[in-house]
Amino acid sequence: MKLRTPLAILFDLDGTLADTAPDLAGAVNQLRIARGLAPTDYELLRPIASAGARGLIGVAFGITPDDAAYEELRDDFLKNYEAAIAVDSSLFAGITELLSGLQEQGIAWGIVTNKIARLTDQLVPKIGLGHAACVISGDTTAHSKPHPAPLFEAAKRIGVLPEHCWYVGDDLRDIQAGQAAGMTTIAAAWGYCGEAAPATWNADVLVDTPQQLFALLGK
Repeated sequence: MKLRTPLAILFDLDGTLADTAPDLAGAVNQLRIARGLAPTDYELLRPIASAGARGLIGVAFGITPDDAAYEELRDDFLKNYEAAIAVDSSLFAGITELLSGLQEQGIAWGIVTNKIARLTDQLVPKIGLGHAACVISGDTTAHSKPHPAPLFEAAKRIGVLPEHCWYVGDDLRDIQAGQAAGMTTIAAAWGYCGEAAPATWNADVLVDTPQQLFALLGK
């Protein structure tokens, strides 16, 4: 399809710009080890990493936020993660080149994540993303994704209309938020993607690599 060249591209963080699953999985497995349990297989945790504490605790302990034990596990998980937030996390291959290419073309880029600001603000500079035009966290606005409020706030801070933005993410909630905000939506198949195939999300475009995303700007 023919895409309008964006004035800004907004990205999800975990599973889109950065491979943070190793440290997220490590934090939840510390919970299991502290309780005398064997670590959960990393291959089970990685696909759900974009879902944060809710998803990881759900896989590792088989409980939901409605369970009485969830709140304590969540708080301990966040403490573990904050203490080792950027040990093995890194940008996905091709992301540095992609962001440099956007800068050369004069296209602003920003981050919109559901990660809470206390964690986002520590992680972003440690993995080389401190030059983002804006960083919107899960608690920056009154709602988190899939609500469009964080995306509207990002567009406002950059100074562009939502319809002149692309939103790139590796989770269905990202696509839903982008659609609700009236942005062009790009599904990042190189990310974690959860349990559902990104081809079923009805994104405007599905890309397998950051290089393919950059190539869309030439169409």
